Amino acid sequence: MADYGHELVFGTFLTPTADNPDRVIALAQLTEQVGLDLVSLQDHPYQPRLLDAWTLLSVIAAHTESVKVSTNVANLPLRHPVVLARSVAGLDLITGGRVELGLGAGGFLEAVAANGGPQLTTGESITALEEAIAIIREVWKPAGGGIRLAGKHYTLAGAKRGPVPAHDVEIWLGAYKPRMLRLTGRLADGWLPTSAYAAPDQLAAMNKLIDEAAVDAGRDPAAVRRLYNVSGRFDGRGGFLQGPEELWIDQLTELTLTEGMSTYILGSDDPDDIRRFAEVAAGVRESVTAARTATAASTTSARDFTTSGATASTSGASATASATGSSGTATGSAASGASGSVATSSPSAPGSSTASGPAGAAVRQGGFSLAATPPPAMRRSDVLPWDESERPTGPERDPGRTYTPYELASGKQLIDVHDHLRAELEQIRDLVEQVAAGSIGIGQARSHINTMTMRQNNWTLGVYCESYCRLVTTHHSIEDASLFPHLRRSDPRMVPVVDRLQEEHVVIHDVLEGLDKALVALVDGSGDISNLRAAVDLLDDTLLSHLSYEERELVEPLARLGAM
Repeated sequence: MADYGHELVFGTFLTPTADNPDRVIALAQLTEQVGLDLVSLQDHPYQPRLLDAWTLLSVIAAHTESVKVSTNVANLPLRHPVVLARSVAGLDLITGGRVELGLGAGGFLEAVAANGGPQLTTGESITALEEAIAIIREVWKPAGGGIRLAGKHYTLAGAKRGPVPAHDVEIWLGAYKPRMLRLTGRLADGWLPTSAYAAPDQLAAMNKLIDEAAVDAGRDPAAVRRLYNVSGRFDGRGGFLQGPEELWIDQLTELTLTEGMSTYILGSDDPDDIRRFAEVAAGVRESVTAARTATAASTTSARDFTTSGATASTSGASATASATGSSGTATGSAASGASGSVATSSPSAPGSSTASGPAGAAVRQGGFSLAATPPPAMRRSDVLPWDESERPTGPERDPGRTYTPYELASGKQLIDVHDHLRAELEQIRDLVEQVAAGSIGIGQARSHINTMTMRQNNWTLGVYCESYCRLVTTHHSIEDASLFPHLRRSDPRMVPVVDRLQEEHVVIHDVLEGLDKALVALVDGSGDISNLRAAVDLLDDTLLSHLSYEERELVEPLARLGAM
């Protein structure tokens, strides 16, 4: 098998438990807020402990703005295809085209029969599914007379068409056995298996059956999107999706490039898993884009070489440069989208670190013109995330050295970025007070926070300045680089400082996650506004202290050693 080139999509597979509907809705909102694309629900109408899928999907759609919604998968025997088609089309119209249809033959046949549904064998249920797909698509057609069908399981005698969905709704089939896989290849827009029932090493054989059936039906196999319900543990110790985010990124990237899977749906009701899966999604997108770009460049180079040996070298070099530039631009665009104004000289905040005199703490002695913003005079929180007295310091500045404006620019840029982060802290505090006053909703506040620069920086890896370098890449067309490794190589005396900064980045990441948990707790009733204010106080103390320390230790080395 190979990569079909489909757009990558990531989503969640939530349990529609009837005992806590608000939590399910909050998880759906979280799915959207962390940047995932799809919310899906299992559909078991014979289960009283589960909410009706279409009712809940409608409410979720009303409480979100951009995320798509789908059944995973709809139970056909208990949902007549005409009624199902109109339910899908109606919700798609209301949401402006945010609905897809995951559809199944109805695996729990006895439960279906116990609730008044048809008593079908497995073979009969597949025949019924094929008839139903034809009916659903006829209902969605904008023109034609009454729908007439004399099937083995469904009979229509002039059923009216419509409404027409807002977009071309895709039908994804949950399929595992050969007959269902061949049906998927002939008729479906997507294949939606679950990793627990179709392990990664089984995908190639299943995909082969789908592809062969598609070709036999005169279809391009790439017309069938390959989706995958997955589950795993971020604290696992090896195996499929059993380990840290990096392992998930590597394994899902491989499945995309070698098996053609392109939509990954996380089966979890844990908010932490959803947030971490969003990080995985970003990593997979980056890795797959780079691999696809390199493949395209290689193909172009080979074609040019075949056409003209004299121009092959130039074409290949150009293609490689284009590939590198495309990857860098994509990454830089994501960064600048979160804080596009940061890369240019931003206005100094009150008490700006560019000021001289008592308002700024001198970075080193000897007339160095940049000053670090001092930490707050008083703490807001009783929690001490680290011992500031244990922070190492870097080498003293050479008092006889002078610095050009160009050399000072990198340090000034770092301070400007930090000033932007300080301003965002004030925005967060203001958002929390608006939530407390009831002037905005919790979901809206979380959405704002999740688009802020401090949530876009990769604190976990301890490379805040990589985000800075990406911003510089976007605006000054220089190669993306990691600042910390550069400082380590250029001056070994900086190693203890850089190591400490990276350790503090991990703490900051956890504090940010704590803020998000406090917002979620306010939604589900397990927390209150005082807990949320305490989380903001801790973030305030932690981040402001860290930014001051980072400026104190990095501004002069940036001028002396350069940013890369």
